[in-house]
Amino acid sequence: MKFTRRDVIRTTAGAAAGALGSRFVGSSAFAQEGLTYKPEEGAKLRLLRWSPFVQGDEDQWLKNTKRFTEATGVEVRVDKESWEDIRPKAAVAANVGSGPDLMFVWFDDPHQYPDKLLDVTELGDYLGKKYGDWHDGPKQYATREGKFLGLPLATIGNAIVYRESWVKEAGFSEFPKDTAGFLELCKALKAKGHPAGFTHGHGVGDGNNYAHWLLWSHGGQMVDEKGKVTINSPETLKAIEYAQELYKTFIPGTESWLDVNNNRAFLAGEVSVIANGISAYNTAKVNKDNDPKLAEIAKDIRTTNLPIGPVGKSVELFQVTTAVIFNYTPYPNAAKAYLQFMFEDPQMSDWITSSAGYCCQTLKAFDNNPVWKADPNNAAYAKASATLRPNGYAGPLGYASAATMADYVLVDMFAKAVTGQATPQEAMEEAEKRANRYYRV
Repeated sequence: MKFTRRDVIRTTAGAAAGALGSRFVGSSAFAQEGLTYKPEEGAKLRLLRWSPFVQGDEDQWLKNTKRFTEATGVEVRVDKESWEDIRPKAAVAANVGSGPDLMFVWFDDPHQYPDKLLDVTELGDYLGKKYGDWHDGPKQYATREGKFLGLPLATIGNAIVYRESWVKEAGFSEFPKDTAGFLELCKALKAKGHPAGFTHGHGVGDGNNYAHWLLWSHGGQMVDEKGKVTINSPETLKAIEYAQELYKTFIPGTESWLDVNNNRAFLAGEVSVIANGISAYNTAKVNKDNDPKLAEIAKDIRTTNLPIGPVGKSVELFQVTTAVIFNYTPYPNAAKAYLQFMFEDPQMSDWITSSAGYCCQTLKAFDNNPVWKADPNNAAYAKASATLRPNGYAGPLGYASAATMADYVLVDMFAKAVTGQATPQEAMEEAEKRANRYYRV
């Protein structure tokens, strides 16, 4: 039975479940229109992924994994680690040559150890052709010199999450669309006892998303097109000065926040505005029947894209995760078969739907998944894969861009300046020196 691209686009979760029985279960090879990987005899796999912020993501991934095992007999153990621990554990596995067979890694991490990863170009090309091509940004993270180092799995969208009643209480009928208005709103919210809260700590997602938005919205960049470090610039200075003013409106302690902290503060009613995935809203919505306070918050939450700065257009990083296979695995065919199965419809459709707007598709054929219209608050995340600006702008992705992000050079620059540990000029100069350790041009 062939499944066309048009079928994919209009498939719903119910139809997908119906298609499952006839197409996969009970088939030892689950041939997919000409591409088949036969798992090795006795193959067993271990996948290490990041801990979920939306439970439906993990639940559906495990269900899909069970489908794979039922279809192939290959057992897959799925482990999870905190977001901050994924990057160092992946680097250790790559360098030592042992550990999980597959991992979900962040941003341009595959470019730090490309020779340690299994080439999945055949599979990447196959999926791209079958499902309307890959979105360019996620594909850049997963490819190097025309080869797929892994498969772009998802973009974790990032948007403004705010309390509508508090914004109105502060005197604003709608959420400001530019950085100048946004600063005025945050000042007014702080005056009303409803501070904002944006991560200045080593949050893999939230810390990097916020820092890059600050920089790019004011026209700054870490490097130029040739990879020359240009962070020490008038544009960066303006970004830092803006960040200093915005920081004055924050709840204390955001310089130590990790990815989980702004969710907790927002759901505790301690802050009025954060930049986050759909997870904060989803947590409130899912638990509203058991917690009157969360019910009130869920009803009051609205989402919107981050304000536009002096650069005059939307420029946001967004967190991309790539599924990679380490080349030390004794079961390369089984690992590729597993990824193929998980990216095929209906598995991918079901996962995107169950993630409730948290995991944005990387294959264009899944852009019309019903989840993006299921709730008005999901809309701000629907085009994350299509609109993101990759890390390391304006230079090429590679070891230098990945290492500079892994070392939190940009995040630390803003944190030191806003907390007074360094002047803006000192913070820029330090960031310049640190970045130059990786960008040796």
